Amino acid sequence: QVQLVESGGGLVQPGGSLRLSCVRSGTISDPYAMGWYRQIPGNQREPVAIIHNDGITNYPPSFQGRFTASRDNAKNMIYLQMNNLKPEDTAVYYCWEGSLSAKNYWGQGTQVTVSS
Repeated sequence: QVQLVESGGGLVQPGGSLRLSCVRSGTISDPYAMGWYRQIPGNQREPVAIIHNDGITNYPPSFQGRFTASRDNAKNMIYLQMNNLKPEDTAVYYCWEGSLSAKNYWGQGTQVTVSS
């Protein structure tokens, strides 16, 4: 079983930056990838960045260039650096881990609000 806890959300002005953190505890036998999703009210949860176990990180096109995900295996942490934030980035951001057996593990989410 895996537990994920996010931190670092908050209120930021348009054009600002935030860094989200996620601490991971527990183990699973078949880890596949970790990453970040977000959910805007009224919308489905969408992937923001996926870090595969081989170190390759994938971003949907809309997040490339502004968002950077990273992983520190020694600290059991992943991070999401978000730059040039826009009001439409306002959402709850979730830490995620997936297994090869298609199990999904989620954190509780952290609110990011971009507003002047």
